[in-house]
Amino acid sequence: MSTEIEKVAAQVAKLRAQAEKVSGPLADAEAMLKAAEDAEAVRRAERTTDYNRRVVETWRERADTAARSGDAARERFLDALAVESWFAAYVQYRAARHKRGHVLTEAQRAQSALGEVCTVPEQRWYDARLLEDIVSHAAKKASELADEFDQEMSGKRDAYISGAS
Repeated sequence: MSTEIEKVAAQVAKLRAQAEKVSGPLADAEAMLKAAEDAEAVRRAERTTDYNRRVVETWRERADTAARSGDAARERFLDALAVESWFAAYVQYRAARHKRGHVLTEAQRAQSALGEVCTVPEQRWYDARLLEDIVSHAAKKASELADEFDQEMSGKRDAYISGAS
C-alpha cells in the first residue's frame, strides 16, 4: 500500500474510533430524550383527562355564572333606554294598545255581571315590532329625502334646458 493510502486509512480508523466513542453517549441521550417525550405525552394525557373531568363536573355552575354576568349590563342598558325620549314615545304608543285591552276586559266583565251575552271582542295582541317599525320609518324617511333630491335634480335640469341658469 502506498503511504498516502496508509495515512488516509489510519485517519479513517481514528475517526471511526472517535465516532464509536461518541455514539454511545449520543444513543444514550437519544434514548433519554425519547423516554422524556413519552413521559410528557403520558402527563399531558392525564392532565387532559383531569381537565375534561373538571369541565364536565362544573359546566352548569360556570354556564350559570356566565349567563348572569350580563345582568348588570342589561339593567344599565334598560335604564339608559328608559330616559331616551324616542323610547318613551314608543312605550306610550305600545301602552295605548294595552289600555284598549283593559277597556275590553272591563266591558266583558260588566256584560257578564249583568248576565248579558258578551258582545265585546277579545283583545288582539300584536308582536312588538320595535325594530321593524324603526326600519320601516327609516325607509319611508329615506324615500322622502331621495324624492326631494330627485325634485332638485329635475328642477336644475328643467332650469338648464329652459336657459334659466
